[in-house]
Amino acid sequence: MSTSHKLLRYLRLIHLYTGVFIAPALLFFAFTGALQTFSLHETTRGSSYKPPSWAVMLAQIHKKQTPVVPVRKPAAPEKQADKAAPEKTQPSSSPTQPAVIEAPKSTGEAAPKSHNALPLQCFFLLVSTGLFVSTLSGLYMSYKYIRNRRLITVMLVGGIIVPVLLTVF
Repeated sequence: MSTSHKLLRYLRLIHLYTGVFIAPALLFFAFTGALQTFSLHETTRGSSYKPPSWAVMLAQIHKKQTPVVPVRKPAAPEKQADKAAPEKTQPSSSPTQPAVIEAPKSTGEAAPKSHNALPLQCFFLLVSTGLFVSTLSGLYMSYKYIRNRRLITVMLVGGIIVPVLLTVF
């Protein structure tokens, strides 16, 4: 066997075992990324949607690498009123300067066009689904076309246990 053939065989085995080891993480990120694409992990203002607690926790692990979800404090009624009616004057930097009063915007300006995010969201859902299915098919092929199934299973279980332990500790 030539050295290039040995090298390629060795690289293929490294690819196989590292791929099986990181496959659970790829499945996790593909799934939680798909949920986050459509904001299924959080509530939005003015919506009655309440996400399931498992989706919130998985999204927190995806984004912040911790299962601890911070508790959001409800906004005080005074602050909500202040946000609804912004002041027309700005405080002056010195007592001798008059306060600056904002002029109303002219009606001739066109309002910025809102962006329709749905096509891009659908594309990223397709990418997440493709990554998920491709990873599953890679796991299937790793069991189907390799003789050492015990080592494949050890790598797969290790790819599940190591991130769980790192999340807990």
